[in-house]
Amino acid sequence: MPLIEHGWLVLGVVAVLAYLLGAVPFGLVTAKVMGLGDIRQIGSGNIGATNVLRTGNKLAAFLTLVLDAGKGAVAVLVARYALGEDAAQVAGLAAFVGHIYPVYLGFKGGKGVATFLGILLALSFPVGLAACATWLVVALVTRYSSLAALMAAALSSLWLFYLNQGQILFLVVILTILIYIRHAANLKRLNAGTEPKIGAKKG
Repeated sequence: MPLIEHGWLVLGVVAVLAYLLGAVPFGLVTAKVMGLGDIRQIGSGNIGATNVLRTGNKLAAFLTLVLDAGKGAVAVLVARYALGEDAAQVAGLAAFVGHIYPVYLGFKGGKGVATFLGILLALSFPVGLAACATWLVVALVTRYSSLAALMAAALSSLWLFYLNQGQILFLVVILTILIYIRHAANLKRLNAGTEPKIGAKKG
């Protein structure tokens, strides 16, 4: 963990602002702007890029991926620039929680994978790259986005040690636990062999 240099009031304000940014449902917004309807009524009902891809619109899925990752990265980078590392980590956690439990959608949000990767890239670019590479390799080999996400999250802590970035371990462990909680249904489907693969149109 970084040295806590700011008071709880300051960090609380950072958390609220980062949460509100993280809670912006870019998948839902992108789908509506591009005339794809309510993404919550398509496929798995998730607001993330993988489900947006099930509409068949690759551009919309790509934009959702970039924007969801970007909001996590922006929250971290702005907080770091303004206040330092303690604020950056608080902002990363708050933005992630905002994405998976957004106030704008009745606290029913996405699963946090793109936002998680964006946060990692901003906190430690080498670790973020390693996590992205892990996701990509597993996704290409298995065609399961959920399995790729779970592996990328699980191995991210190992990448921290390998790349000597242990100062963000506590945050990454928390984010990894939240990702696994949000993927509980996916884990059951993977075990049952019923998990849809990347690009599959479900429902």
